[in-house]
Amino acid sequence: MAYLLHHLLASSTQAHPGKEAVVDGQRRFSYHDLGRAAATCAGVLRAQDLERRDRVAIYLDKSFEEASSIFGISMAGGVFVPVNALLRPHQVDYILKDCGVRFLITSARRYRLLAEVLEHSAVERVLLVDAVNHPVDDRVMAAAFDAQHPMPLPLPCTGDDLAAILYTSGSTGRPKGVMLSHHNLLAGARIVCDYLGIRQSERLLSVLPFSFDYGLNQLISAVQMAATIVLLTFRFGDEIVRAIRDERVTALAGVPTLWAVLKDAAPIFAKHRLTSLRYFTNSGGALPTETLAQLRAAQPQVNVVLMYGFTEAFRSTYLPVNDLDKHPTSIGKAVPETEIFLVDDQGRPCEPGEEGILVHDGPTVALGYWGRPEDTAAIFRPHPFRAPREGTRRVCYSGDRVRMDADGFFYFVGRDDALIKSAGYRISPTEVEEVLMATGLLAQAAVIGLPDATLGERVHAVCVAAHSADRDSVLAHCASQLPAYMVPRDLEFVAELPCSPNGKVDYRQLRATRLRNASSA
Repeated sequence: MAYLLHHLLASSTQAHPGKEAVVDGQRRFSYHDLGRAAATCAGVLRAQDLERRDRVAIYLDKSFEEASSIFGISMAGGVFVPVNALLRPHQVDYILKDCGVRFLITSARRYRLLAEVLEHSAVERVLLVDAVNHPVDDRVMAAAFDAQHPMPLPLPCTGDDLAAILYTSGSTGRPKGVMLSHHNLLAGARIVCDYLGIRQSERLLSVLPFSFDYGLNQLISAVQMAATIVLLTFRFGDEIVRAIRDERVTALAGVPTLWAVLKDAAPIFAKHRLTSLRYFTNSGGALPTETLAQLRAAQPQVNVVLMYGFTEAFRSTYLPVNDLDKHPTSIGKAVPETEIFLVDDQGRPCEPGEEGILVHDGPTVALGYWGRPEDTAAIFRPHPFRAPREGTRRVCYSGDRVRMDADGFFYFVGRDDALIKSAGYRISPTEVEEVLMATGLLAQAAVIGLPDATLGERVHAVCVAAHSADRDSVLAHCASQLPAYMVPRDLEFVAELPCSPNGKVDYRQLRATRLRNASSA
């Protein structure tokens, strides 16, 4: 019985050793290859005295090595912490320190990028997946995952043990580490395989990072069903189209920006009927109606499944294919094994048509935030309508305002806080503001999200100059310190920022004013 993450890989490897598991560019790996690489990773970690629940960060480009590391860390009894490859060194350093990472798996190139921050890091051992002649550093060692290594004896882990920490931004402060158990990860894969009908013959195109719960679930779901996952890092939409065509891809998961890139791959996207493709899935933001119509017109044989979720509870709702035409703007109904309900500002259940906060109850609700008991208590709470004797499992308050119609379909209304959701990423305004203020050119900076047809929301900065501030200089500094998706698309200078009676910046007024100006323009 599978109750730990790596049990899924062991089962598929035993049943289908020769089946193609991972396609990574020109490299192709069977389930035997993936199982052996994971075991080698586990053996290397345990030989370096990894202990149960030790955190192991993975800072790699999307690759076979990243995929095998995830299962290898689980096999060793550790906790994997996938780090988005787009993050800058100081952002990676924050994650390493925040959750007390002992081991770091990376490449020689990425190690050189991190060299300066690692000098002051508590990381005990750096494992390089692609270097035999590694830099002279007592902490660094080569770890060739294609070598044979004895399987380590299992540590006494349970399904409730911490398996992964995924970092996600909140509306204020630095990113928080969402703690996921083995049960959380297995339930997420089981549920998605159920309602999407994922099968062994599936060939899933993976373009989303494994540091994103949506992308990670694709990998785990593929392994659970002994399906094939095709890894792709792309710049242009035609690369996606060619990968689907050449690799006979059956499923593609994306966020709104990906679909915009894909439809802009015309004429190749509309010209080539992608006969292998069975379905698209969308999450990470609303898919614009116009974009949805263009996708369906270009590839009418492909089903589109709209989904909604958040890292703290993974997937909450999905819109079945048969309901898409009747409810095209809905986020659907609860996924299997899950209860979704709405509460008003007083904590009372909402009636159909009423707007409230979406609350999620089910086996994918995370364990909480790493090292943040107050934040955990605010989001992960006892079930508001269940007696204590009925169980102590916590539900998750999403912070998203949603309404439900008379037929039980949910509709997203907006965020209840200042969090920005852009290109599928959650962005903390505070984190961007800190970088803006570090230029020394600004007296104040406030960052908000404004509607964008492609991104969902775009990052907009409203600033008060300390002296003669040059817009290009400020944005250039941001680009050097932040990944592209966090850099403000617009930088607006004002004489002063609106404040509430307690002297804090009034973000609601700031955003409302710009929305009014846009609608009247």
